[in-house]
Amino acid sequence: MNQTIFHLAFPVTNISETKAFYVDGLGCIPGRENPHALILNLYGHQLVAHITKDILNPQKSIYPRHFGLIFTSEQDWQELLERAKIKQLNFREERKSRFIDSPLEHDTFFLEDPFYNLIEFKYYRHSEAIFASYEYTEIGDR
Repeated sequence: MNQTIFHLAFPVTNISETKAFYVDGLGCIPGRENPHALILNLYGHQLVAHITKDILNPQKSIYPRHFGLIFTSEQDWQELLERAKIKQLNFREERKSRFIDSPLEHDTFFLEDPFYNLIEFKYYRHSEAIFASYEYTEIGDR
């Protein structure tokens, strides 16, 4: 394996609801599972849903905590957007474009899983905006 794979662990309270959202909804490939955790393959990255007894509460805003993916193909991004609509996943923020007509322009939408974890999916018009474009200071919608 030559590619580095991202890993993220996050809290859930129910494995079957986790599967409904991430596997049936988003299309993740399920991996190992036990009563306390579920491994998910999200576009080649490892997510691990860990059961918690803590009370999970929604965030007031999409900031500061969320995770997500940046698509390098607009078609792949669009296909996931359509899948989320068809599967009637919970959109925390509908599809929108940010920083229109600038080198930072990108399309984004946010989903919220049943445990209030926020997931953002982006497609940048100009790939250099992902990490570079240092002369710009805009980040997010604040």
